[in-house]
Amino acid sequence: MKLLRVGPKGQEIPAILDAAGKVRDLSGVVNDITPQHLAPAGLARLREIDPTSLPEIATPGRIGTPFTGVGKFMCVGLNYSDHAAESGLPVPSEPILFNKWNSCLGGPNDPIVMPKNSVKTDWEVELGVVIGSKARYVELDQALRHVAGYCVINDVSEREYQIERSGTWDKGKGCDTFGPVGPWLVTADEVADPQNLSLWLEVNGKRFQNGNTKTMIFDVAFLVHYISQFATLYPGDIISTGTPPGVGMGQNPQVFLKHGDVVRLGIDGLGEQQQTVHAWNAELLD
Repeated sequence: MKLLRVGPKGQEIPAILDAAGKVRDLSGVVNDITPQHLAPAGLARLREIDPTSLPEIATPGRIGTPFTGVGKFMCVGLNYSDHAAESGLPVPSEPILFNKWNSCLGGPNDPIVMPKNSVKTDWEVELGVVIGSKARYVELDQALRHVAGYCVINDVSEREYQIERSGTWDKGKGCDTFGPVGPWLVTADEVADPQNLSLWLEVNGKRFQNGNTKTMIFDVAFLVHYISQFATLYPGDIISTGTPPGVGMGQNPQVFLKHGDVVRLGIDGLGEQQQTVHAWNAELLD
């Protein structure tokens, strides 16, 4: 299944994408798509529905996050060896973990608003993993059973805040609008191999990132297993699994986003995003 939510901010309705690519209205079945619906029993009930029996939303308009009630928004740093190299950093011996604040969440095509005085706002296409069942000290061979599905994430990052202003990476990762998610959540049963997905990103039509999840240092199963040793994962938690090379910080000379830039990105089978970059404008945040 491909689950999504459409409508203005705060007024999204649940929907499902049918086999023909038509958006179908789920609001007669569920009030919204929540972590409860991502649990095994919730997904099983949704699978019983024939999408073609639901009303079509002919002009869906804005697409929101694929589900509401996101729990933790956890991220993995330097999870592609060639990205670590372009960052001038050693390949990690264990996953590097950090967080994005939930206030940064947005729909896949919502604007990116650079924070005040930002000069190093950057891009990162990433595979997002959405948890569907409680995971605590999960064995490696059981880890993928806890995954509800996958999605596209742009881990937008302010590099000065992240690297040059002391402390953890988090301060450069969680600014408002820095977490576009979607366009939909693709359930795990429709992703044959999460370690063989091509992912890419363009800025103003120029391809900067072109990678594949098969080159991850730590694969999805290991990440779920590993993170569950440090934090209990619950339905609705998101793990953003790292980015391949080609970020702006890694260019020579470096390239960072500016007002008016258009960022387009996608992952095989999981859909595409497109964001327009804006200088600080509080009116675009609400």
